[in-house]
Amino acid sequence: MRKRPTIIVVDGLGGGIGAQLCAKIHQALGERIELLGLGTNATATEQMLKAGADRGASGENAIRVSVAIAEAILGPIGIVLPDSMMGEITAPMAQAIMDARGKKILLPVNQPHFVLAGVPATPLARVIDEAVARLASDLADVIEIA
Repeated sequence: MRKRPTIIVVDGLGGGIGAQLCAKIHQALGERIELLGLGTNATATEQMLKAGADRGASGENAIRVSVAIAEAILGPIGIVLPDSMMGEITAPMAQAIMDARGKKILLPVNQPHFVLAGVPATPLARVIDEAVARLASDLADVIEIA
């Protein structure tokens, strides 16, 4: 039996975006993958676990260590920008995510201190659907997509 690919969702603050991603990924890919919810804090991790993540962990070290095993890493674009998410994303977290071998699928979510110019305003639910569709497409040669 082939090992299930590990998919990681990273989020902070209240974990709302991460929870929505986990729910959609779990719905689309279910048991064919291992889904990890990594939060910058315990609240974010808890929300992702409630939404369907198989396992979860919180904090800088958990993120730095765990992203190395991911086939793909999903989250708002702030997860690769030091000091984003009201300072919850540290430089070592952002660097570890960028250095990880897994594909990064980032959601274009503006924050108070930066704006993504040229990116049309799209409802978050649609952006999440597109991210999950991209993930499923990228994994099609590794897992059987229904």
